[in-house]
Amino acid sequence: MAASMKISQHNRSNSVPSAPHPVISQIEEHLQRLKLSDSTSSSSISLQLNGLQDLHGCATQILELPTTQRALAQGCCKIWVDELLEGSLRILDICSTSKDSLLQTKESVHELQSAARRKRFDAGKYLSSRKNMKKAIKKDLENLKKIKKEAVLTTSSDIDTESLSVISNLKETEVVTLSTLESLLSFVSGLKIQPKQRRRSMVSKLMHPKRIGCDSENSDTNEFEKVDETLLSLLSHKPQSGLLVEDFLNHMENLELCIEVLEGGIEQLQRQLIRTRVSLLNIPIKY
Repeated sequence: MAASMKISQHNRSNSVPSAPHPVISQIEEHLQRLKLSDSTSSSSISLQLNGLQDLHGCATQILELPTTQRALAQGCCKIWVDELLEGSLRILDICSTSKDSLLQTKESVHELQSAARRKRFDAGKYLSSRKNMKKAIKKDLENLKKIKKEAVLTTSSDIDTESLSVISNLKETEVVTLSTLESLLSFVSGLKIQPKQRRRSMVSKLMHPKRIGCDSENSDTNEFEKVDETLLSLLSHKPQSGLLVEDFLNHMENLELCIEVLEGGIEQLQRQLIRTRVSLLNIPIKY
């Protein structure tokens, strides 16, 4: 009688599904916020970069869970782990490309600021640099769109539900990261970003109670585009008025601040991406 009760209790305990680890819920929340967030201004993109750090921090925690290690260590999961590793490399490459574009712009800004203050205004080098950058970014964006399509998870019957759930979240993390970097590159090049619904912008503000970064009075201001427009306006006025030059220098300072904030966001994201990649590499795949 006692033995049968123990067996019954054991069967009931096995039939009750174990509650998901809290970090699973956290990564799903971060994914949802980033999907709904806006990307029409430098401040919103800065918030997205911060959100990506939190997202990949959760991804790292998931990968370090013993249950995840056991699930992904199965030989049938090797192909998916390899895909995630390749994806992490692609994202790191795009981060490097974004940083290079920002650094190149910052150097051009410094040169132009110096020339303007010496009243030897020559915008030729800056405009040439911007033109070449836009051309390169356009090509990068075309490649990025292809990478996003390849990053989508295809269903598989070879792996168990638990492993598929983890891989699904990690692949979704990859896609959301690529989308944010796509928005960043579009913003830097001055390309118009299709605005999302206003309610999505509100979700972005809730991602962090404090708005950090290069916020401006007009939340949709593109500091890169603003400098381009003001510069062309300045060049069309001969001789240039002191007020117009002062206005241009102010826009340049705003752009410089934005670049510094976006650079910092990418650098921190890169560090977190490397930690996530190390966790992937440490999965003991069974052959």
